[in-house]
Amino acid sequence: MKQSLKSLFATLDARQDPIPLAELEAQVRQTELVNGDFQHVVLFGDKTYRRNLLHEGPAYHALVICWRAGQRSVIHDHSGSSCAVLVLDGVATETEFAMTAHGLVYATGTRDHHPGAVFGSYDGDAHQISNLQAPQQGLITLHVYSPPLVRMSRFSLTESQVESFVDPIELFVQGAGI
Repeated sequence: MKQSLKSLFATLDARQDPIPLAELEAQVRQTELVNGDFQHVVLFGDKTYRRNLLHEGPAYHALVICWRAGQRSVIHDHSGSSCAVLVLDGVATETEFAMTAHGLVYATGTRDHHPGAVFGSYDGDAHQISNLQAPQQGLITLHVYSPPLVRMSRFSLTESQVESFVDPIELFVQGAGI
């Protein structure tokens, strides 16, 4: 039986310690969302995807990320966080990466995730998420990070230097949380 978004947040809010990836994925997979649960934070950025805070608890952040066609994340890891992703609308293309002995990254595989799909990554897993759909086709995803992802490592296809990267989270004064 599916749980509501409110029930998901109540369960996760009770946690004080980081939530393991398998548990995050299971909780997100058991959640049934309706547009009214997240529509108030569906806002797209003009130049890059936009990370919109839906809810925060002691051990996690829940973000609705909105991607216009052609937008993609940097190649990144999750630097100590677990992340469960639920595709709400559109098709998310995930490319996974591995590192050579010389410190360069290379793609090891790409998968498309359709609406309703849940997938995850943990700590040093390097990947990139893209909206490779036709023009005007948006992508909306729910990401639950535990602990909250504030800083990550950014990788380059041409440089071996790994950079620390902070991806901004858009806050809604009257809209954050349920």
